[in-house]
Amino acid sequence: MKWMIASDIHGSAPNCAAMLERFRVEGAERLILLGDLLYHGPRNDLPEGYDPKAVIALLSEARDRLLCVRGNCDAEVDQMVLPFPILSDTLLLCEDGLTVLATHGHLFNEEQLPPLQKGDVLLHGHTHIPVLENRGDYWLLNPGSVSIPKEGSARGYLTLENGCFTHKSLTGRELARLSIESRI
Repeated sequence: MKWMIASDIHGSAPNCAAMLERFRVEGAERLILLGDLLYHGPRNDLPEGYDPKAVIALLSEARDRLLCVRGNCDAEVDQMVLPFPILSDTLLLCEDGLTVLATHGHLFNEEQLPPLQKGDVLLHGHTHIPVLENRGDYWLLNPGSVSIPKEGSARGYLTLENGCFTHKSLTGRELARLSIESRI
């Protein structure tokens, strides 16, 4: 199975459309979204092409292939307009011998770890900065942001296939790769 993982759309319609096109081109079975779908929040500048209603329409078309967690900019009112669940703080995924705990990153992150076993993957967004690292007892991964990248990073996403996480730009250019063993 191939997954695509993205985060922090923040209501940017053109970047959401580009992400969904990459999802189509990648041929992934599932798109995992790590929160902050519709709104930019008070700490971020207004993203390019800010149009939450267009993002709702775009994501709704892919609803049967989405798995999502709640970001700090997501609220109950967002759930009222989205036809797929977004209000879970965590998502536990098991694939290719890996246990992946997906979350947005504002509640659980490398400073505030969720319960992990040796060799598990902590997958989160929130910082808008891509990370693919072995942290000793666990793996830390962050796809960065689809619409508001920080620290000079590219707008991007991750894929997971056969135990290998690949970080790519929204143009599809490979930026980094990390092959993960099921246990460290």
